[in-house]
Amino acid sequence: MAHVPSVVIVGRPNVGKSSLFNAICRERVAIVEPTPGVTRDRISRVIERNGARFELVDTGGIGLHDSEALADHIQAQIAVAIEQADLVLLVVDLRAGRQPFDSEIANALRAAGKDVLLVVNKADGGRNDEPPAAEFYALGFPSMSLTSAEHRRGIRPLIEKLVAALPEARGPQEPPAEEPMRIAFVGRRNVGKSSLVNCLAQEPRVVVSEIPGTTRDSVDVRFQIDGLTFTAIDTAGLRRRKQVKDSIDFYSTARTEAAVRRADVVVLMVEAPMEVGRLDKQLAEDIVNQYKPCVVAVNKMDLAPQSGREEFVRYIHDRLPMLAFAPVVCISATTGRNVPHLIEAAQALHEQAAVRVPTGPLNRAVQEAVGRRPPPRTPSRFGRIYYATQVGVRPPTVALFTNEPRLIDDVYLRYLGNRLRAEFAFSAIPIRFLLRSRRSGPAGKDVPDHDD
Repeated sequence: MAHVPSVVIVGRPNVGKSSLFNAICRERVAIVEPTPGVTRDRISRVIERNGARFELVDTGGIGLHDSEALADHIQAQIAVAIEQADLVLLVVDLRAGRQPFDSEIANALRAAGKDVLLVVNKADGGRNDEPPAAEFYALGFPSMSLTSAEHRRGIRPLIEKLVAALPEARGPQEPPAEEPMRIAFVGRRNVGKSSLVNCLAQEPRVVVSEIPGTTRDSVDVRFQIDGLTFTAIDTAGLRRRKQVKDSIDFYSTARTEAAVRRADVVVLMVEAPMEVGRLDKQLAEDIVNQYKPCVVAVNKMDLAPQSGREEFVRYIHDRLPMLAFAPVVCISATTGRNVPHLIEAAQALHEQAAVRVPTGPLNRAVQEAVGRRPPPRTPSRFGRIYYATQVGVRPPTVALFTNEPRLIDDVYLRYLGNRLRAEFAFSAIPIRFLLRSRRSGPAGKDVPDHDD
């Protein structure tokens, strides 16, 4: 795998690092709030700009005094990011002026022997900002870039400097490799998601703490097992929707929902012997509604006796009937026990989701299911399914041609899904059904006119 240069953004809290990260990525990836300490984990994206491919990394604020006693964890994250960086963007705040801690950071970067680009952010006044910005030359870097990340000013010249400072990223590029399988880890707060991601990455990529709600962004972490590359998406632990109290919680929830949408497989984490509650059900419903393959990972259950595990698995299926077909794996996120088995289960689901069933066998299975249990009816009309065909994969998508789509309700579709899972090689995958109304058009052809 070719080396992808790493560009790490560092600076004091609230100088605009996450805004700069979003501006260079051209999307809102990191949560941006005027509260120091919003970014806690290393957030990264592999992007291509001006013919160069590189990994851009956002970090928490250096020198952060966190009210939840996470400062040491966050500083350790920053230290690892800087150690692995090919280039560092040191961000300072023009409005605040040069601060003593800016000089301390600059000295530490020089001592580490890192290539540094100085970024003077919050420069909203154009050329009028150049004289006050001159004081930052005292930090000892030969050139600086003035930016207003919030208003996307100065970003293009900064990217040009950035790319020029990364000779490895220029020149002929290898053909892009197939995107790694994306696995999103979701669950309530403090069930071990970040510990599991760190176990997979074999380094502390995300902050782990006993304090619920430590992770606020969705964090992408690449890892390898047996020569295969995967992307783990660590997500914020969710509150029930009516308990979302502030904008940070709102954006964290939105990022988690987006992470589920872009994942190939979702791992729903629960913790033994904690009760499976309403929030777990909400997450399970969101996963099924997105038609995502899902593995339920039971953390801290790996040391329980076999009989206790089997009983808890039955309990999970009883509490989460919408995921009755999903595999359940008992793991220890801290020790790594059974974690390879969890990833193997996720791989198997990813392969199942790509299964395509020929129309003949699919129709026979549907007609057999209809024979066992006919579709719903009204006093004046019977529901009929004329034929079926698979029109997509990931998720397996089946079009059903029927005389009256509105008669084929969710209960009946669940029945059909269970029958098809029992018959074909996607036994643990949600199936998406498209209902088509068959009626005779002017030329006597079937005319699909309705999706459910």
